[in-house]
Amino acid sequence: MALIKLEALTKQFGGLVAVNQVDFEIEKGKITAIIGPNGAGKTTFFNLISGFHRPTSGTITFEGKDITKLPSYKVAKLGIARTFQTTHLFEKSSVIDNVIVGHRLRTKSNLFDAIFRTPREKREQKEAYEKAIEVLDFVGLVELANKPVATISQENKKRVAIALALATDPKIIFLDEPAAGINPDETDGLAKLMQRIVESGITVCTIEHKMQMIMGIADNILVLNHGAKIAEGTPDEIKNNPVVIEAYLGGDLVAEIN
Repeated sequence: MALIKLEALTKQFGGLVAVNQVDFEIEKGKITAIIGPNGAGKTTFFNLISGFHRPTSGTITFEGKDITKLPSYKVAKLGIARTFQTTHLFEKSSVIDNVIVGHRLRTKSNLFDAIFRTPREKREQKEAYEKAIEVLDFVGLVELANKPVATISQENKKRVAIALALATDPKIIFLDEPAAGINPDETDGLAKLMQRIVESGITVCTIEHKMQMIMGIADNILVLNHGAKIAEGTPDEIKNNPVVIEAYLGGDLVAEIN
């Protein structure tokens, strides 16, 4: 079943067409990967779905609802979470304080509640703390909860960013190059975490350049090149697709997955 459906999705920046007439469906309960050479439009694609950019034309539907023109905070409240290629964390704050921010999306306390420490504020603060501990345990970082983010490894920062997204109680999480800048063992660990996320009932869509990992975990793959969809299918279909191999400069894709 399609959780997200894109029809003729297009984004232009001046004379540059970053995403060009893309039709695609992201299936519920699956791992979908978005791949393509540098400059293919992958991050712009994520930015459109998550509401950071508004499409020039085309439509985005989520659970059958048109979200094409919604701003990012409303998209997030519907259950669409994302991480970024470069982790956006408060480096001087603790791991848990970073993650607590995520669950605040679901709370209703206002400035009055915060100033006067109302029962609602106290209750929601406790709920946000408990949710943060729950997701930190899920990503394997509960023992680092009180460490400043600046003192933890790059891999663990990636996990904190994922925990922050999970704390929003999403239905789907978009991961922008989660394995960038980490070693093969850490990459395997993140691949297993993505599989656990799907097993927990949350759909995953990821941009990634590490082809061996993608071919091992993805259910479906969308290939973009110069903003256009050039292929979609299972890992086996993609790695044997001559158009995809050509887009990856001949042998680069073949070399990466073998």
